[in-house]
Amino acid sequence: MSSLSSFSYLLSAIFFILSLYGLSSPKTSRRGNYFGMAGMGLAIITTLFLPQVHNILLIILAIAIGAGIGFVVAKQVKMTAMPQLVAGFHSLVGLAAVLIAGAALWMPDSFHIIEDGKIKLASLIEMGLGVVIGAITFTGSLVAFAKLNGNMKSKLAIFKNPKKSAQIIAVALALVLFGFFYFGSKFFFIILTLLSFFIGFMLIAPVGGADMPVVVSMLNSYSGWAASGIGFTLNNPLLIIAGALIGASGAILSYIMCKAMNRSIFNVMFSGFGDQVAVITEAKEQKPVKQAAAEDVAYLIKSSSSVIIVPGYGMAVAGAQHAVAEMTKMLEAAGVTVKFAIHPVAGRMPGHMNVLLAEANIDHEKVFELEEINGEFKLTDVALVLGANDVTNPAAKTDKTSPIYGMPILDVADAKTVFFVKRGMAAGYAGVENELFYKDNTMMIFGDAKKVVEEIVKNLN
Repeated sequence: MSSLSSFSYLLSAIFFILSLYGLSSPKTSRRGNYFGMAGMGLAIITTLFLPQVHNILLIILAIAIGAGIGFVVAKQVKMTAMPQLVAGFHSLVGLAAVLIAGAALWMPDSFHIIEDGKIKLASLIEMGLGVVIGAITFTGSLVAFAKLNGNMKSKLAIFKNPKKSAQIIAVALALVLFGFFYFGSKFFFIILTLLSFFIGFMLIAPVGGADMPVVVSMLNSYSGWAASGIGFTLNNPLLIIAGALIGASGAILSYIMCKAMNRSIFNVMFSGFGDQVAVITEAKEQKPVKQAAAEDVAYLIKSSSSVIIVPGYGMAVAGAQHAVAEMTKMLEAAGVTVKFAIHPVAGRMPGHMNVLLAEANIDHEKVFELEEINGEFKLTDVALVLGANDVTNPAAKTDKTSPIYGMPILDVADAKTVFFVKRGMAAGYAGVENELFYKDNTMMIFGDAKKVVEEIVKNLN
C-alpha cells in the first residue's frame, strides 16, 4: 500500500471519529453525518485505486446498485419503521462477513494467506471468528427485524431446558471452531457457519420486547466487530478501524441502556437461557379509569405554568411529532414552559424519540434525559404522555414479580395532573399492565396520538 493510500485511509479514519463525535449531540448530528459521508466516500475512492483491485467497472456497478436500493428504501421507509431498517442493515454486514470468509477459504491465493502450501493459522483464526460473529449478526438481526415488524412473537421459547441446551451448544461451537483452526477444512467451515446461524436465531428469539432497544444496539456492535474481522481478512486497516469504532460505540451504548434499565448486558442477551420459573399470577380486577377529552387537555395545559411531554412509541406509530411541535409553539406563545422527557429505552431503538423530535424541528435544548428531568415532575402542573407505556409504569418500583421491576422510570405520576394518550387499555411492549392508568391524578385520552394532539391544537386556538 502506497504512502498516499495510507494517508487517505488515515484521513478517512479521522472523519469517522469526527462523525461519531458529532452524532453524540443533536446540535452537531448533521455535521457528524457529513463527516461520515466524507470519510466513506474517500475510503471507497482510495480502495478503487489500489493496485490489487481489479474489475473496477463491476465494483462500480455493484456500488451503484446498492446505492440505488439504499436510496429508494431510505426515501420510502417511515420513521416508525427505522428500527426494522437498522436491524436489516446489520444483517447485511453480518452476511458480508460470512461471504468474505468463505471466499478467502475457497480462494486463498487471491487473499495471499497461503504459507508453506496451506492457509496460515492466523488467517484461519480470523476467518473462524469472523464467520461466527457475522453469522450470529445475520440471523439475530433477521429475528430482530421480524419482532420489530410484528412478524414474530415478542418472546419465543425454543427449549424446554434452556440452560442445559445453551451449555451443549456452547461446547459444540467451541469444538467445531477449534476443529476449523486445526484442520482448516471446508467441512468444518460449513458446520461452523450453520451452527452460528442457528445460535444467532437462538440468542434473539427468547428476548422480550422491552429489551429490543438493547438488542438492536448490541447487533450494531456485532456488525462492527464483523466488519473489523472482514478488515483482517482483506488486510484493510481502515475497515479494521471503522469496524472497531462501530463495535466499541455499540457496546458502550448497550451498557448505558442496560444501566438505565438496571440490568446487566448478560441478563438481557441471555435472558432466555436462565432457569425457568413458573410464575402464577392472579387475574386482576378491571379497575375504572378516568377519561378526558381533547378540550379538557387544552384548557388545563394552557392555564398551566409548566408542561412536560413524554413521547413514546404511540407518538411514533401515529406520526404525531409535527402536531406536537405545533402544540409546543402555541403553549410557549401563551407563556407555558414546555419540556420533553426521554427515557433511554423509549421506542424500539436507541435515540428513537430524539430522532422524531429533531425531525419536527423541536429545539434539542427542550429535550431532557431521565436523570436530568425526573426531579421536575413533582414541580410540574401537567405531564402529557404520548404512548410511553413501560417506561412510565410505577410497577417497576413497586411490583417485585414484574419483569420490569428495578428499571428506572420517568416519574410522571408525581405531576399534579397526568394525561395519558393511548389507543386502548392494552399492556405495553413488555406485556405488563401500567399501574399509572389507575392513579387518582391520571386521566386517559383514548385515540390515535396524532388526531388527539391535533384536536388539542384546535381547542388551543
